[in-house]
Amino acid sequence: MIFSFKNFSNRSRLVAAIFVALSTAPAIAQSTTPDVTNLDRVEVTAVRHAQTVDDALASVTVIDREQIEHSPAVDLIGLLAQQAGVDVSRTGGAGQSSSVFLRGANSNQTLVLIDGVRVASTGQGVFDFAHLPLDQIQRIEIVRGPRAAFWGSDAIGGVLQIFTRKPGQLVVRAQAGSYGTYGGSVSVGTPQDRDSRIGVTLGDSRARGFSATYPDPGNPFSSYNPDDDGYRNRNFSVRGSTPLGSQTLGLTAIHTNANVEFDSGPSLGNDPTRTLARNSSGGLSLSGPLTDHWSHSLVLGGAREDLDTPVYGSQSRSRRTSLDWVNTLSGVGGGALTFGGNWQRENGNSISAYSVNPSGVEYARSTTNTAAFLGYGAHFGAHQIELAVRHDRNSQFGSATTGNAAWGSQIAPATRIRASWGQGFRAPSFNELYSPGFFGSFAGNPDLQPERSRSFEAGLEFKPSAAHAFTLSAWKTRVNQLIAFDGANFQAINVAHAELNGAELGYRFTAGGWSAGLAATVQDPHNADTGADLLRRPKRKLASDVRYSFGNGWDVAVDALTTSARADFDRRLPGYALVNVALGWNVNPSLRLEGRLGNLLDADYTLASGYNTAGRNVMFSLVWQPLRE
Repeated sequence: MIFSFKNFSNRSRLVAAIFVALSTAPAIAQSTTPDVTNLDRVEVTAVRHAQTVDDALASVTVIDREQIEHSPAVDLIGLLAQQAGVDVSRTGGAGQSSSVFLRGANSNQTLVLIDGVRVASTGQGVFDFAHLPLDQIQRIEIVRGPRAAFWGSDAIGGVLQIFTRKPGQLVVRAQAGSYGTYGGSVSVGTPQDRDSRIGVTLGDSRARGFSATYPDPGNPFSSYNPDDDGYRNRNFSVRGSTPLGSQTLGLTAIHTNANVEFDSGPSLGNDPTRTLARNSSGGLSLSGPLTDHWSHSLVLGGAREDLDTPVYGSQSRSRRTSLDWVNTLSGVGGGALTFGGNWQRENGNSISAYSVNPSGVEYARSTTNTAAFLGYGAHFGAHQIELAVRHDRNSQFGSATTGNAAWGSQIAPATRIRASWGQGFRAPSFNELYSPGFFGSFAGNPDLQPERSRSFEAGLEFKPSAAHAFTLSAWKTRVNQLIAFDGANFQAINVAHAELNGAELGYRFTAGGWSAGLAATVQDPHNADTGADLLRRPKRKLASDVRYSFGNGWDVAVDALTTSARADFDRRLPGYALVNVALGWNVNPSLRLEGRLGNLLDADYTLASGYNTAGRNVMFSLVWQPLRE
């Protein structure tokens, strides 16, 4: 499979060429001074216990707090868009509904975790990334490929885990920018070297925004209204831990309270219509060693989402309570044995002023899921293996058993190859099961079975020196029993099949003050029955970044992204190119000034048909950290 820019615009080709040159220039200009900063980062998502990224038999990306702070991205969607195999969609500006597609899978086929707790809505089955501020995030782990054998439902395209902020001192951030945007955050916590620690982060941001939609005369369902669609987000998180003998008692919690204005069409007048979106999640954990070779983690978690749209008389409630117990035994057959169980109860209800039910209740339902899993990983000389199996039993659809197998081999000191096979499944959401639909159409179906997938992946990793790293991954995924609204009255049925095939090529250079990289993705996500492309996922994407620290308190970062055309509901969306720039200055050890210039080329592009995106914009930030370490 060859990465081709044949269908890209001239501007896209120009941007891609410029940033390929920029990304490789430091490798020529700088010596290959060893820098192992990014070579031994630890992740915990792939196999549910700590391992280095280099040891994982999956394609893994870790984004830490330092990278977040120096990125030109001003929100989570912008940050994720730069990653290999990740595509994004947004229906307007700040706060508008945002979706993430991992390796071409549907947005509800990627498992999203916050501090180990799944957070997708039980109604829609998706998590809206629009309301999670970057100031609340400590790190992000992206694991590509199916992980159902470890995590259960939804992990078809992969797992995206977000860890909340871990403050160890006082940090104050104030910011203001285009579209009437302003706000700030305060993080404060006990020093990280204390046995007992606690940290809190508070944030508040507002934006006047711009009209979420644009005039679309050919679309009879257009909701265009020329008013600006504003946004406010108040958020809070807490993280703490204290020792209890050999164990550690931990607490994490995050809450966001968002007020989102949206376009509902001229028929409802010029007054802004709003959705109130409140999301909360958290966990209480007990973890630590039980013996010299046995460690465990017991986590009681919870997540909830409340959506209220008064103009439509619409309310939805999502609740999830879970209990996870994960154990790791080291020294078993020369490797590590991981086993555990999960119990989960989900509740959801939907109320609508247009319901045929006099009470307005469209549904009020609950399901229970119990599961057990077993995994084993070991090194045998130059070879490495990973095996896992999980059995889920759900009160709605019955049972699902999933497996995963992976192998890797260090065929040369600088070269490793790997291959894997995995299964996945996704349990239907409450809307897909029980929604009465709209005037008899698009109704749910309580007889739905879970979507199921099989994936194969092969990878190559080549690291000729500490300064250079190349990765190549190719995958093929088949999804069966895909849920679609089809047939009589477009009721939800298991009818479709999807194929998700693709390859990712990555390069990273790190030496001295330079860091630069490329991430190319080629994919073909399509409906296997009709051949139609899956919506809002480009077949080609190239992301590039350059970072440089001048050593005198100044640093600069440039991100570029270019994609091919994508299909949407009513048309094909043209390809586009974006360039974003960030400049930072450490005025003194306690004070930092930052400036971000988004959409440098003022590109006119669309992420969802009928919806606007931001033009050229700026954001200025002042960061005060009086006890900077």
